[in-house]
Amino acid sequence: MLAVTRLTLNQESALSGVQELPVLGWKIESADRNVRQTAYRIQVSHEQSFDPILLHGEWQECESSNNVALTELMMTSSQHYFIRVQVRDNYGKTSNWSPAAEMISGVLYPHEWQAEFISAETPVDKDHSAGTLLRKSFVLNRAQDIQSAFIHVSALGLYELHLNGRKIGEDALTPGWTSYHNHLLYQTYNLTDILEKGENVLGAITGAGWYKGDMGFSRHRNYYGEQTALISRLVINYKDGSQDIVVSDESWKAHDSAILFSEIYDGEIYDARREISGWCAKGFSADGWRPVSVVTHEKSTLVAQGSNTVRKMEELKPVQLITTPQGDTVIDFGQNLSGWVEFKVCGNAGDKVVLRHFEVLDAQGNVYLDNLRTATQRTEYVLKGEGEEIWHPHFTWQGFRYVKVEQYPAALDLNNFTAIVLHSAMEQTGYFACSNPGLNQLHHNILWGLKGNFIDVPTDCPQRDERLGWTGDAQIFCRTASYLMQTRNFFAKWLTDLRYDQTPEGGVPHVIPDILTGYCGKDRLLSEGGTHSASAWADAAVINPWTMYLMYGDTRVLENQYDSMKGWIDFMTAHAENHIWHYKLQFGDWVALDAKEGSYFGVTPNDLTCTAYYAYSTQLFAKAAKVLKRDADYQHYNALHQAIVRRFQEEFFTPSGRLAARTQTAHILALYFNLVPEAFRQKTTDTLVELLNEHNGHLVTGFVGTPYFCHALSQNGRIREAWDLLLKDDFPSWLYQVKAGATTIWEHWDGIKPDGSMWSADMNSFNHYAYGAVGEWLYRVAAGIEADEEQPGFKHFIIKPLTGGGLNWLETRYQSVYGAIGVRWEVSGQEVNLCVKVPANTSATVVLTGGETLLEADGVDFIRNAEGFTAEVGSGEYRLKYHVAG
Repeated sequence: MLAVTRLTLNQESALSGVQELPVLGWKIESADRNVRQTAYRIQVSHEQSFDPILLHGEWQECESSNNVALTELMMTSSQHYFIRVQVRDNYGKTSNWSPAAEMISGVLYPHEWQAEFISAETPVDKDHSAGTLLRKSFVLNRAQDIQSAFIHVSALGLYELHLNGRKIGEDALTPGWTSYHNHLLYQTYNLTDILEKGENVLGAITGAGWYKGDMGFSRHRNYYGEQTALISRLVINYKDGSQDIVVSDESWKAHDSAILFSEIYDGEIYDARREISGWCAKGFSADGWRPVSVVTHEKSTLVAQGSNTVRKMEELKPVQLITTPQGDTVIDFGQNLSGWVEFKVCGNAGDKVVLRHFEVLDAQGNVYLDNLRTATQRTEYVLKGEGEEIWHPHFTWQGFRYVKVEQYPAALDLNNFTAIVLHSAMEQTGYFACSNPGLNQLHHNILWGLKGNFIDVPTDCPQRDERLGWTGDAQIFCRTASYLMQTRNFFAKWLTDLRYDQTPEGGVPHVIPDILTGYCGKDRLLSEGGTHSASAWADAAVINPWTMYLMYGDTRVLENQYDSMKGWIDFMTAHAENHIWHYKLQFGDWVALDAKEGSYFGVTPNDLTCTAYYAYSTQLFAKAAKVLKRDADYQHYNALHQAIVRRFQEEFFTPSGRLAARTQTAHILALYFNLVPEAFRQKTTDTLVELLNEHNGHLVTGFVGTPYFCHALSQNGRIREAWDLLLKDDFPSWLYQVKAGATTIWEHWDGIKPDGSMWSADMNSFNHYAYGAVGEWLYRVAAGIEADEEQPGFKHFIIKPLTGGGLNWLETRYQSVYGAIGVRWEVSGQEVNLCVKVPANTSATVVLTGGETLLEADGVDFIRNAEGFTAEVGSGEYRLKYHVAG
């Protein structure tokens, strides 16, 4: 049977708010092998029943089943669309119609908003962080005739939307963090079944958030503005084709809220005694509420956010209650996470619940807050004293595993506490398990590092007074993240802000959105060295879009970011001298263990690091130009790449083939970025292994060298060394953290030292995903699921597993845009059993590395070659068995 099991729009099952027609993709299931789609057709309707049909697409003789442009549809604003697809295959079978994907169109043109940004604040409130209330009462006389109703809403600051006494949607921290003056997201909610005949009341709570709150390690505020404000447009579509529109304007009313204080770093203070009962319900009298003021903001910056909002993704219950040696009461949730604590409490009016959130206990088992720096991560709730009360914060979040209970007005029952895990809503696509429990925990830690830091922007850490979108961390981890989760839309949003925040010369800020420029006068490094254009950090402008293209096959990200990518390459070229590039402050191999005592900077020379990345990014940009058929650019930048490589070799290699910088990272970059003269590749690889052995098989690399270390070894024939490096479990190593009880990835190899003491509290996050970039090695190399840049998005891919590490078995599944790719291998002596799953409408090259004898081929025609055995396969499941060399 042939079936389309899932239809996606921009790789999502549904989009709530669309301004630009999405690309379609679908997953095909069939019991047959070698299944290829030969044709498809698409239907679009305003009704889930597809009666009537708005767009009746003709059969398209085409194999494409992903990134299919929906070109014929003419959208109008604030409408519901249902889309389905039917396919034929190369066996002559025709599928039934797929389940429908749905989307709601947004506000397609700025003039349609007809709304104002309204505020309950005035400029006098610029230093205040209290929440405010906004409300609007309106009457519907034709509720029974409503066809559909949608509200589009955003804020300067953060908001929660309410209608008729209930919160709308599951989102948190909306509208998120963007380069607000250039790019402000709005969310869209379906209110069709909530509106009532007669009076209805829209309400909103607003808070400071990133927009005007106290942000950055310099602790400035009002980066973007001094007043919170809301904008909304409610569109009610009637069955006869008419509409009613309710917008935010000066007719709304405002009041103070029970949120006395709410800041991202410092938590929230909420006085339930100040709640206004029924404030957004019908029948409420708003006498005494004050008028709103109108805030000026350019409406052309408003862009629909169809998916990837931050929301509650999981709930965790406490695992134990601890009384520390110092006498503190601490709740342990067993997992370092980002989110809230929701609690139940009974008590008298005026009683308080006060919680402090933190990551680790110190060596004595006491509360450790020093690494939070100035962030207090404190929540305070004042009871109203009316039976059981349930509460969680609104406009903040905390990074924590442990919670110190400073006040609680009753016997402490763990059942009354729940950790709410928040992160951007993304589908998990990567699954990994093997016979080594330490590796399984490492994978868990990498995944939870993503969950803890992908909170609207890819933050460096979720707990201290920072939580910034550092470009280096996002670049290093991008490929790993895209195996673990569907990150297409998450990174597309963030890269849009990178594009906007780039300097006119093409320089790329260290953090996106950029709140360092102009605010770092007290920071010696940044005030002297500048806030943009560090090698490996700024290269996110090129590496991340290219990675998105590889993983999802959509050229839109390359088109959208093309000028930004080009600008960055041209910036480096402008500041290079004879193709050796260097510019102001460089982080280099950040926090490498070969750094001098007291320094964060590894000893690998910046000229080498910068020029290596200059070559790599230029090569990727040339490839992007070729993909987009920008032939002149391809020729120019391809030649530039070759010139940079030649210059790198002249500058950093001696005539005898020795790399001038004798560091692990220098050799890793030279090998992984293909900067080594071919005649010297073996020597460079051997020297890297020597450098590894000088440290008893341990790495001493930092942010730049670590992501590529295992790749540099395995790509150059040193498979055993790559596995050994991965599986080291004493300091410094990935599994050292696992053995120390970590549940996320640490910022430093020795965040907690072997003697139990801490690395410097100045910069010691225990949820810092950068070193989790080794996760891509687990998927790309250990499991062997590798993209093919000639047919990106896993339309064709390579399965080339590398067994080793003493593992008896390894099983991985990656949910590609075409369907699940599965690999399981089992090793018994020299015999390998390999099970492979290839989705319909794709193909793969299967490589049996080191295979000496093929025992079971399952109908596949393998060819013997230098690597072992190789075959081309179509879709289906294959069970293979082979002997490898002893």
